[in-house]
Amino acid sequence: MKEQPNKKMMKKIVITGGPCAGKTTAMSWIQNAFTKQGYAVLFVDETATQLISGGAAPWLNTSNRDYQWHLIQLQTAKEKALADIARTMKSEKVLIVCDRAAMDNCAYMTGQEFAWVLRQLGTSQVELRDQYDAVFHLVTAAKGAEKYYTLANNQARTETVEEAATLDDKLIAAWTGHPHLRVIDNSTGFEEKMMRLIREITAFLGEPIPLEIERKFLIERPSLRLLKALPNCERVDIIQTYLKSDENAEELRIRQRGAQGHYIYFKTRKKKLSAMKRVEEEERLSQEEYLALLVQADPAFRPIRKERYCLSEKGFYYEIDIYPDWPDRAIMEIELHSEDQEIVFPEGIRVIREVTDDPAYTNRELARIQAAHDRWESVTS
Repeated sequence: MKEQPNKKMMKKIVITGGPCAGKTTAMSWIQNAFTKQGYAVLFVDETATQLISGGAAPWLNTSNRDYQWHLIQLQTAKEKALADIARTMKSEKVLIVCDRAAMDNCAYMTGQEFAWVLRQLGTSQVELRDQYDAVFHLVTAAKGAEKYYTLANNQARTETVEEAATLDDKLIAAWTGHPHLRVIDNSTGFEEKMMRLIREITAFLGEPIPLEIERKFLIERPSLRLLKALPNCERVDIIQTYLKSDENAEELRIRQRGAQGHYIYFKTRKKKLSAMKRVEEEERLSQEEYLALLVQADPAFRPIRKERYCLSEKGFYYEIDIYPDWPDRAIMEIELHSEDQEIVFPEGIRVIREVTDDPAYTNRELARIQAAHDRWESVTS
């Protein structure tokens, strides 16, 4: 997808991989990373999972080749609709992200079946494969991270560890030959795996290396009027709710994030592995799923509501969080390229002190304190 006459830059990429490779979490990371860099990020959800979850599973059909043909037709129609919509969007940079794409189906067909599908579609393997600008393959946990392999987080997943590893190889083979195929393996921990994916996409898009190191500061509440007047500052409304869970085993939270009535939703699960290690899993939710989970809110924590002002300035990316209960203070996070990078604060920002390592200023602790304050007020009123 080439640059448009109105200078709109559109790219269509594929996130693929074997079963239990981290694709769902990767979508959340991509949304967060590239929205910050000014992209409108559009997602084409996984068509096979959509059909299987809707009751149209391939093992219920008498003809696998017909099933795969219809699946690719639906996939193509969804991609075309998103591309047409993207061309009418105001954003000058659009990233279309396909959760699997047409060539993934090749791994589920014989050579003869695939050749028949190509004839029905009136296309070739090269045309079908190379219509995407880049392909990023996440290797299944069944290859190098076997203890994390699970069937629990996807009802459409049925493969054993051995079957998952074999399918992973087939998927890589199906996309081999694409001019920009990158394979992200399990040679590092999961979080670093996600960071490597973001770095690869960033490099492909020609953007600066994404910022990964954050420092947090308690600041005097800035003038919102001045922030809103800045052309390089965008406001985002956030509601973060903590769900009931075994606090010693995991932390669950859901988040609504957006502006002007348009929101996206996430669920985050943090598991404690040791005193210093935790695994974080994040997935996108539909609005209906988000609303359904609200009934599981933990009464020990008040939902965190805040206005976030995202500011790009002087080569830094700042996130300034305004809390309604704080009349004179705010929190500012700064993303850095390295731990020793010298910080330049935005003009007009007055820093009280750094709170990067202060547990009292985590969102979870703030939610706990606010809930306790609410209970005290109800008792004393």
